[in-house]
Amino acid sequence: MTNIGIIGLGYMAATHIKALRKVQGARLVALCSPSGKRLEGDFSDVSGNLDGQEPLKLDMTQIKAFSSYAEMLADPEINVIDICSPTTTHRELAIAALRAGKHLIVEKPMARTSEEAREMAAAAAFNKRLLMPAMCLRFWPEWAWLREAIKEELYGKVLAAKFTRIAEPPAWGKGHFHDGRKSGGALLDLHVHDVDFIRACFGHPKSVSAQGYTKFSGAMDHVVASYEVASGAMVHAEGGWAMSHGFGFQMSFLVNFENATVSYDLARLKGALRVHRNGETEVIEVAEGDGYIGELQHFVDVMHGAQLTTSVDAEDGVGALLVCEAALRSIQDQRRVPVSPI
Repeated sequence: MTNIGIIGLGYMAATHIKALRKVQGARLVALCSPSGKRLEGDFSDVSGNLDGQEPLKLDMTQIKAFSSYAEMLADPEINVIDICSPTTTHRELAIAALRAGKHLIVEKPMARTSEEAREMAAAAAFNKRLLMPAMCLRFWPEWAWLREAIKEELYGKVLAAKFTRIAEPPAWGKGHFHDGRKSGGALLDLHVHDVDFIRACFGHPKSVSAQGYTKFSGAMDHVVASYEVASGAMVHAEGGWAMSHGFGFQMSFLVNFENATVSYDLARLKGALRVHRNGETEVIEVAEGDGYIGELQHFVDVMHGAQLTTSVDAEDGVGALLVCEAALRSIQDQRRVPVSPI
C-alpha cells in the first residue's frame, strides 16, 4: 500500500483526496497545513472550476494531522508526499521531501520558474526518488485518446491543432492566484496544461510566437500562442482566466488530420468528442474517469512496479515551464522566440 500525505489543503487537495478514493493501492494517511486550516478534515467550504464537486468532509480517525511539514516528513509511515500548496512553495517543500526519502507528486506548475524546477529535478535524481508533476490533462480519457490517435497517425498526419482553455478568474486562493508575482498568472497555472499536452503530442517546441494581456493579476491573464513543432503542423493554444464573472469554464480542442477532423468541446451535452470524415460525424465513446484519478493511479502503479519512470516526469515539468517562459518573452518583445532546450 502506498501511503500518501498531502500538504496544502485547498481546492486541489480536495480534488486529489476525492480521486484517491478511487485509486487502487493507495491510502491517505496524513494532512499538513502550516496555518492549521482544514486539519479537522472539513473541506465543505472549498469550491473550484469543475462541475459536480460535492462537499468533502473526512473521517480523520485514521489520518494524521500536521501543522509542521518537518514533522510530517519525519513520519516513516508516509512514503509519498502530494504537494498541493501554492506554486511559490513547491521548490522548498519538494527538496525537503526528497532529502527525507519521500517520493513526490507536485501540482502544476512544477515550480514558479524553470530554474527552480531544474533544482527539484536534480534533487529527485540525486536522491533516487520519483517526482511527477501532476499534469492531469494527459490522463483525461479524451486527451489520452487524442494523443494515441496522433501517435498512431490514426487519420494520417496532423496538419493543424488548436487547444482552448478559458475561464473567469479563480474564486479560490485569491491571495495566490490573483497575485501574478506568485502564480505567474493564467500563463503558468492554466495555459501550462495545454503546453504540456502539446509537448507530449508534438515534442518540445522549437519556438513560440505569442500575444497576451493582463487584466487583474499583473501577470499574463490571457494568452494566445503559436508553437513551431518538428512535424511542421500548425499548433495553436489559447488559455486564460480573464473572462467576466458568470462565464464559467470552457475547454476544447480541434485537430485537423490528413483524413479527418477531430473535435472536443466540454460544453456539448452529448458527444463531446467527435470525428468528422467522409461527410459523416462519429461520436467517440471513451472510458469513464478523470485525469486526477488517472494521474494518481499511474503514479501508484509505478510505485508498486518498483520503477523510477513515469509517463510524465520531472523533465516534462521543466520543459513546460521553459515553453511558458518563451511565450512570456515573445509577448514582451513582440517577436517569435526560440524555446530553450531542456
